[in-house]
Amino acid sequence: MANQRQLIQLQKGVKSWNKWREKHINVSIDLSFANLSKAHLSEVNLQHANLIGINLSGASLDHANLENANLIHAELNNVDLNHARLKNSQLYSTHLRGAILNNALLGDAILSAADLSGSDLDDADLSGALLIGTNLKNTKLRQSNLVGANLSRADLSQADLGQARLTSTSMNDTILKGANLSHTDLTYAHLFGCSLEEVNWTNVQIGWTQLNDLDLQTIQGLETVKHEGPSTIGLDTIYRSGGKIPEIFLRKAGVPASFIEYMYSLTVLPIDFYSCFISYSSKDKAFAERLYADLQNKGVRCWFAPHDMKIGDKIRHRIDESIRLYDKLLLVLSVHSINSQWVEHEVEMALAKERGKAQTVLFPVRLDNAILERNQDGWPAEVRHTRHIGNFEQWKDHDQYQNSFQRLLRDLQSRKISNGE
Repeated sequence: MANQRQLIQLQKGVKSWNKWREKHINVSIDLSFANLSKAHLSEVNLQHANLIGINLSGASLDHANLENANLIHAELNNVDLNHARLKNSQLYSTHLRGAILNNALLGDAILSAADLSGSDLDDADLSGALLIGTNLKNTKLRQSNLVGANLSRADLSQADLGQARLTSTSMNDTILKGANLSHTDLTYAHLFGCSLEEVNWTNVQIGWTQLNDLDLQTIQGLETVKHEGPSTIGLDTIYRSGGKIPEIFLRKAGVPASFIEYMYSLTVLPIDFYSCFISYSSKDKAFAERLYADLQNKGVRCWFAPHDMKIGDKIRHRIDESIRLYDKLLLVLSVHSINSQWVEHEVEMALAKERGKAQTVLFPVRLDNAILERNQDGWPAEVRHTRHIGNFEQWKDHDQYQNSFQRLLRDLQSRKISNGE
């Protein structure tokens, strides 16, 4: 709680307080949880003061010295901190909604989780400040200095950062929806996973900038960006943007022309396939490896592992998990696999998954007639009587294999979109 003698001294006026502080340089100031809302404290010296939980809402603190002050959880809504000195101050989880902070000095201040929505920070110095998870919606930050600041997970929706300096700024998962970044300096900045819908990047300056896991499709003014040097544009950004990034932007950022030409074929897939897990006997490994490679080359996500291992092997848990995660179980039937304890386990898991989801999971193909000729009970009988089985008997013949493979590929085409799944 606040030191009552110090509080009485402050209430005598700023001039009196400042003179008292000059005479008592080594005295620790404790005004924590005091109610000083709407107080007139222009040019007050509160350097190094303990101001935890203080209420200064609507107060006048322009040109005040609050360097190294502790303002954690303070109430500073609509406060006037014009030209105030707040370097190295602690403002964690502080309420500063609608505050006036233009030309304020906030270098290296801790503002994480603070609420600065609707505040005026034009021309403020926030270099090196921690603004992790800070609410900066609709703030004015024109010509502000944010060099080296950390804005990760901050919300800057609709904020105006025109002509701000954002050199070497960290922005991981930062929300910038509808923000104005025109003429800002983003050289050496790191943007990862940010929300950039309808952001204005007109005449933004970049160079040695990292642009990772971003969707650049709706950014305005990418063609006007000024490139001071090469920048890193991650493949995740290319994919999230659907390849819809202006060519001039990519070229000036240093992306090779050969990659730009090929970009659309990498990001726009004409056919979507079900993912699948390949179940087979290790004695049919040559066929399984060929099928796996060909499916991968066609864009089918698939996984397989050697079988005929002892039950209880450590790999079993991973295989079980894969069967749960993949859409289809591609069952390679042969005289070897129908006697495999591993294959039996995987087929039973797939059949259980079918019953639970009421959709086809098991896709059988055969390498010989064993499944058709043997009067075997259990899962082989169910597969034989209830499934159409793809024929790969002549898989070593190139043309025969290709015909069978194309039929399988057609059956694996996903109908999720057309069925509304």
